[in-house]
Amino acid sequence: MTEQSATLNLGEKNANLPVRKGTIGPDVIDIGALYKGTGAFTYDPGFTSTASCESKITYIDGDAGVLLHRGYPIEQLAEHGDFLEACYLLLYGELPTAAQKKDFDYRVTHHTMVHEQMSRFFTGFRRDAHPMAVMCGCVGALSAFYHDSTDITDPHQRMVASLRMIAKMPTLAAMAYKYHIGQPFVYPKNDLDYAANFLHMCFAVPCEEYKVNPVLSRAMDRIFILHADHEQNASTSTVRLAGSSGANPFACIAAGIACLWGPAHGGANEAALNMLQEIGTVERIPEYIARAKDKSDPFRLMGFGHRVYKNYDPRAKIMQKTCHEVLGELGIKDDPLLDVAVELERIALTDEYFIEKKLYPNIDFYSGITLKALGFPTTMFTVLFALARTVGWIAQWNEMIEDPQQRIGRPRQLYVGEPQRDYVPVSKR
Repeated sequence: MTEQSATLNLGEKNANLPVRKGTIGPDVIDIGALYKGTGAFTYDPGFTSTASCESKITYIDGDAGVLLHRGYPIEQLAEHGDFLEACYLLLYGELPTAAQKKDFDYRVTHHTMVHEQMSRFFTGFRRDAHPMAVMCGCVGALSAFYHDSTDITDPHQRMVASLRMIAKMPTLAAMAYKYHIGQPFVYPKNDLDYAANFLHMCFAVPCEEYKVNPVLSRAMDRIFILHADHEQNASTSTVRLAGSSGANPFACIAAGIACLWGPAHGGANEAALNMLQEIGTVERIPEYIARAKDKSDPFRLMGFGHRVYKNYDPRAKIMQKTCHEVLGELGIKDDPLLDVAVELERIALTDEYFIEKKLYPNIDFYSGITLKALGFPTTMFTVLFALARTVGWIAQWNEMIEDPQQRIGRPRQLYVGEPQRDYVPVSKR
């Protein structure tokens, strides 16, 4: 029930705008009637002050460093649960009972194989194609293979499509990796859990047995949990916008993958690792720290600070612990790149400049180091991000489809081009 309203006066026109309250977080001013009352739109580049929808899925308080999925803190989900439990929570709104989890795990596990013709689809790409380019094409093509689950008006088909996306994304991601490095595809194994199965598909080869390290598998699972959803970010908004037209879910997820590929979004962990490689050695760190502090120098430290979190990213704390667990398990001590990362981390957490500006290491900083240690090339980092974020995209897509207020997305603009003018024949120009 609306208790407050805001009044906007524009010359002689005015609009009475309802103020809406969420369960937690800031109030929002409903500007739906603004144009009707004043003849004016709002101008908000990047939509940074605009709520585009109602959602019950994820809540972020960037100032306090809080991330909640369906009300549960990300720290608790990553520490005590596994990725498929987080998937169930995001999709259905509650943590599963033991019976529900067993059933959900079974259904996902038994959907992991992809149509055999998909393997031939991969051969249409050049061997040196970026894995994200391959993922965009292959995920978009799923609607051609699974057209029995593209009717978005049918709740059962939406559920089947959701399970298929979560189950098949690791298989497609592993196939993209294997194709990239020139190795044969490895089929999924139903006796392995979600993360272990993915690592097996990526690193096993037919000529010898591959045993998944449980420490590394748990680290991979945590990485998936930490990237599962992050409210209305660019790729999630892309999925919702594509879905608002009635596009099938596979096409919507492919759109999200394309958006995620951008270096300002999903490519941030790859950029962070590239920065570490540019620095090269611990001895060169002071030079780059000085450049980062110099306002006239375009150089920026990648993997530090966050657009939303003005405090320590809660995911980064878990990722930091996971990162050091992986490095310890693998016994990596003489990698100069990781030496640079550890020293940069120490400086960022103790240097007054970084503390004052709240430039803490973020999740991209730690995940990039961890994924490198696990054996993935930088070109695969964003693919793994897409794999994990698929459940968030599909949960947000489902929520949008079921929202009675949902309308096709249609942002307005501030036109600054030429006013109306008359056509001039070419002979007189």
